[in-house]
Amino acid sequence: MLKRYLFSGFLSLAITVTHAQGSGPGTRGARAAALGNASVTLSDVWAVGNNAAGLGQLSRPVVGVYAENRYLLSALNTVAVAAAMPVGAVENDKAQNGVVGVELQRFGGKLYNEQRVGAGYGYRGGLVSIGARVDMLQLSMEGLGSRRAVAVSLGGQAELVPKRLVFGAYLYNLNQAKLAEYQDERVPTVLKAGLSYRPTAKVSFHIETEKDVEQDADFKAGLEYRIIEKLALRAGFRTLTEETTGGLGFQAGALQIDYAAAWHAALGLSQHVGISFQFEKQP
Repeated sequence: MLKRYLFSGFLSLAITVTHAQGSGPGTRGARAAALGNASVTLSDVWAVGNNAAGLGQLSRPVVGVYAENRYLLSALNTVAVAAAMPVGAVENDKAQNGVVGVELQRFGGKLYNEQRVGAGYGYRGGLVSIGARVDMLQLSMEGLGSRRAVAVSLGGQAELVPKRLVFGAYLYNLNQAKLAEYQDERVPTVLKAGLSYRPTAKVSFHIETEKDVEQDADFKAGLEYRIIEKLALRAGFRTLTEETTGGLGFQAGALQIDYAAAWHAALGLSQHVGISFQFEKQP
């Protein structure tokens, strides 16, 4: 019994700390990180975690790897691998039967870690995309065992002005998955919604509000400026964690490389790097 209470207490503390740093639905991809994690309208391979509806915008198979370190602490490392695949024929840059995506992610160190396996699906119909994701979560603490849960999430994106203004919304863990009976410990349930505005082909603005049912709201904003076709500069901020972010992206053919850094006045530097590769269109 004591062991159970100890685990639940540590679990509560770990979730509070990591969620304050952006856990829960989390940060996926260095591009999103550079934009202050204003990611609900993005449509790259990391949409599998940011908003599964964004998968529906993809027309080619793509794989990506992502690594993150928070505040130069090895115990706060995250690594992830993701892949997305259009289903059926692709016509006019639209997968006729939608796009499926999978993600493997690990956060933490030896003492405490979180692992998840997620599968998502996105479908685009005209100017509206919808998506869903299922996560298998495992939280482990050395000497105290582990807890597992299944979280279900839903999302949507809509082009309010084609090619210019996009609205996105995502509900993470709508089933309020339970981790422990003690103090009714649950996976965070989070709703986020935002807009992306692209006044020109080179510039895009991203804003988003994220609300955990048990946390204050987090306002996030980012700006992306494409200096040349292959190079983009990014900057952003988020209010809940009081972080300023920035980064760049470089594209060489089918290869995309992204880097981001975030600065917290008290805790210091976080760094993010992502690499993705897009395969040729399916015949």
